[in-house]
Amino acid sequence: FSPMDTFAAKYLMPFLYLLEEMAPFLLLGFLIAGLLHTLVPRSFYGKWLGQDNLRSVLAAILIGIPLPLCSCGVIPTAVSMRKEGASRSAVTSFLIATPQTGVDSIAATWSVLGLPFAILRPVAALLTALGGGVAALVGLRRHPDTQLGQAAAEAREQDGGGFFRRLTRALHYAYVTMLGDIGGRLLAGLLVAGLITIVVPDEFFAAYAGHRIINMLVLLAIAVPMYVCATGSIPIAAALILKGVSPGAALVFLMAGPAVNFASVLVLGRQLGRRTTVIYVASVVIGALVMGLFTDLCLPQEWFTGRIRGAYDVCCAGGHRDLLHIASAVLLAALLVNCLVVERLRRRPSVEGRQCPCESNQSSDIMIVKVKGMKCSHCAENVRKAIAAVPGVSDVTVDHVSGEAVVGGSASREDICNAVISAGYEA
Repeated sequence: FSPMDTFAAKYLMPFLYLLEEMAPFLLLGFLIAGLLHTLVPRSFYGKWLGQDNLRSVLAAILIGIPLPLCSCGVIPTAVSMRKEGASRSAVTSFLIATPQTGVDSIAATWSVLGLPFAILRPVAALLTALGGGVAALVGLRRHPDTQLGQAAAEAREQDGGGFFRRLTRALHYAYVTMLGDIGGRLLAGLLVAGLITIVVPDEFFAAYAGHRIINMLVLLAIAVPMYVCATGSIPIAAALILKGVSPGAALVFLMAGPAVNFASVLVLGRQLGRRTTVIYVASVVIGALVMGLFTDLCLPQEWFTGRIRGAYDVCCAGGHRDLLHIASAVLLAALLVNCLVVERLRRRPSVEGRQCPCESNQSSDIMIVKVKGMKCSHCAENVRKAIAAVPGVSDVTVDHVSGEAVVGGSASREDICNAVISAGYEA
């Protein structure tokens, strides 16, 4: 009897493999989010990405296409851009364009699939993202972007300090604040995506190779919920073409697989709202189908099949993970434990064991306020600023996990609750 033969091992090992595959891109995405938050002036987002117009959409696309981020690595970057003041349409186009391609995947595509595919991928990403950005402009026009106004009005408190101090703040924001905000939902999405990835057999991709539209729809049904990065999708696309799948159907997989997965939909649904997430997913799906049909019906098929032979030998189809992936997975797991367990336990003593004055006849300089509506550390920071501005408040600590604000000083309960309500939350 071997533990590797058990049911748990059969599902745990593929999940760990998936975590190793994603970890370097996730760590890179969180790092970029931290650098954007700390080093990039807030005026940049207001000037180039802060308006719901076509210019902001185009700027977001041009910024996103060369970045080597997958659909999971782009999540923290896009959420950070949104919190820093980027408009919903700009963030939507950035989310669509960035994971489909990058400088690394373009080079790998050229080496395995040939120059036509290497050119077609960024062009498809640009057109799809442009369509999604325009759809967001139209679809969200009747819904005011109140969060954008609040983000643009906030003053940056950490502009001072030298380079190393700002870099330290960037790392803390990336791997403590940001990871703590979305780490739980991201982990849940990885678990579901891992199950989908291992349940669906590889042979199912080419089951309907003789039917162009059906084959594209089958590939969409498999690619959308699963995780595959822009570079990792290349050997799969090569294998699909070798089995008889048309270049257009392979392009559908190359676009939809990296651009959308269950983890990204789960996180973005909470961070950006249901309407924006629906526009994002629909733009990727419709754009992939349109570009796939265009490739099959309007372009010579021999352009895309000349360099496919031996693709698995060229582009690392399977095998053991290298040291970078293993080390990244270990580091990401440690950071998740720190954010989801250690940091939350560390914050609990500040809000436990203290009796609220409204529940006691004794006077006290400490007041605990129950706050509803806080979803992340940025919400907690908004509440903290609102309470700190109340006359008589000497100290305030806010925890969005427990939903409590611990307030010190002589301010009245009514003034503190009014400040919380004015910030857009319930007290």
